[in-house]
Amino acid sequence: MSRLLCLIVLSLGLMQTATADENTDRMSAYLTQKFGLAKEKAQKISDAVQSAASKYSLPPALLLAIISIESRFKEKAKGANGATGLMQVVPGAHRGLLRNVKDLTEPTANIEVGSAILYGYMRSANGDLNAALKSYGGSQAYARKVSLRVEDFADVATAQDAAQRSGGAQATACDGRQADRCTAADNWADAFTIPAPDAASASGSSNGASAASH
Repeated sequence: MSRLLCLIVLSLGLMQTATADENTDRMSAYLTQKFGLAKEKAQKISDAVQSAASKYSLPPALLLAIISIESRFKEKAKGANGATGLMQVVPGAHRGLLRNVKDLTEPTANIEVGSAILYGYMRSANGDLNAALKSYGGSQAYARKVSLRVEDFADVATAQDAAQRSGGAQATACDGRQADRCTAADNWADAFTIPAPDAASASGSSNGASAASH
């Protein structure tokens, strides 16, 4: 019986790896076509997004949406308050996460740090993605803009890709002692139902507001 269980676990692991590879390939091809990225650069960004999404239980489409708004996939992008790289991380606001980062413009490092920041906001907001995005970008208008941009990436990196095909294993982990590390599944159902921004928020620049927050 234990041998059969081992075979099942191994099979599930191989399926998840294949799914991740398929997702990464789709993302890479889309970034090359839509944003004109070189294949090697698109592949590196896609790998980093897939890795960070898996590590922090965030939808790949969400990370891609944020990157497209913050930098349009330009890893050397610079913004206000020292905002740097693909996810426009502000070094002065997150020194603790940058202790081992030598180059914040490097895609893998930048996406890892940016995702960790967003995950931290998610934890602080008890899984409320709207609140987390508002903290990340500095305004409700920014959160709404991200929610709309996610739709552009839904076909190439849907939030359900990894979760649905590995749902059993993830549910087991979240029901057990690792529950505090898991994003509450129910929150994703309404993740992008964001109220219309008020006049003050709508009139502000999302990039200007976001620079001080992440």
